[in-house]
Amino acid sequence: MRIRSISSHASVSLMGAIKDAVGAFCLLTLATGLIYPFVTTGVAQSTMPDKAAGSLVVHQEKVIGSELIAQDMSKLPFFQVRPSAANYDGASSSASNLGPTNPALLQSVKDRIAYWHKARGDQSPVPTDLVTTSGSGLDPHISRDAAIYQIPIVAKRTGISEATLRTLVDELETSGTFWSTSLCECSAT
Repeated sequence: MRIRSISSHASVSLMGAIKDAVGAFCLLTLATGLIYPFVTTGVAQSTMPDKAAGSLVVHQEKVIGSELIAQDMSKLPFFQVRPSAANYDGASSSASNLGPTNPALLQSVKDRIAYWHKARGDQSPVPTDLVTTSGSGLDPHISRDAAIYQIPIVAKRTGISEATLRTLVDELETSGTFWSTSLCECSAT
């Protein structure tokens, strides 16, 4: 008899634990899977609607990109963003995973340096962020040095004076980083 009573007590405790676990699972799923996302999305959309919507760039009432994802600007006369390891495809954000001694990485950096030397028409040192990709492969930011390095190129391509472009770069400086979309939009005017 005593064995039977211990056995039935153990099964009641096990069933109670299972019920508690299922209840906790349902409660946490409701809280973290529904309530929290809806509350944070609502707060974000009411306090910063542009950012909550993805920081979209709109031109002539058409969405043409996001301020947060770099776009291939190589065929345009404006300031260029960092090279992309993901071919500027937001759906496949990734780094190249090539180590610093990998011959393919070294060759791509050499090719990019040669591109910038040819574009500028001199052998001046190229800022690192113009020849290396970011961790995400889609970083739209360039350093102040990269913006200044590109001024003669952009001036030649757009007809905007170097002094005007320098003033533009100085005005858009924010903690040492520039939004490439801001530079592109402003240099088009």
